[in-house]
Amino acid sequence: MATARHPMPPEVANLSLDQVVARYVGRFRDKKPDWYAFEDAKIEGFKRAQHRFIGAGGSGKHTDPSVIPAKAHTLSIMYVEPGQGNAAHTHEVEETFFVLQGALTVFVEDEHGDRREVRLGQWDCITCPAGVIHGYINESLEPVYFQVMIGRGKPETMGYADENLFQRRDAHLASS
Repeated sequence: MATARHPMPPEVANLSLDQVVARYVGRFRDKKPDWYAFEDAKIEGFKRAQHRFIGAGGSGKHTDPSVIPAKAHTLSIMYVEPGQGNAAHTHEVEETFFVLQGALTVFVEDEHGDRREVRLGQWDCITCPAGVIHGYINESLEPVYFQVMIGRGKPETMGYADENLFQRRDAHLASS
């Protein structure tokens, strides 16, 4: 007989195993790409689709019942066409990018404009520490799919480095 060495959280303790599997399995085929998950995604050069798997996310608009609930992290798959990326931003917790298919150029920069770029290929990853300005662009000729994890079940909305985007960072919620 197996012994559970850690207690289950209250929201799981009374679920059957069938209910656990039904609630905590996410399938890509069930995900609809969200092309407006972020305020900067409306801007040419920053267009991308998010496929949310785990966690509510900072946008506050993820009410899709297929999203797996989480307390400690989020997980999404991003689809980015060539020439697209995202605006420089920070988070209150770490964010990890893990490339599944294609190539992605990721950057980190400081408040003085000093910037470092690294090109990630399939199975490469980077973790951006909390408060470090970062972002990415697909500089290749093919679309890229990559996994994004943020170290909190419901992180704050992105802290865009650009003041105009930062002031509008929640505007995309009205368009959902």
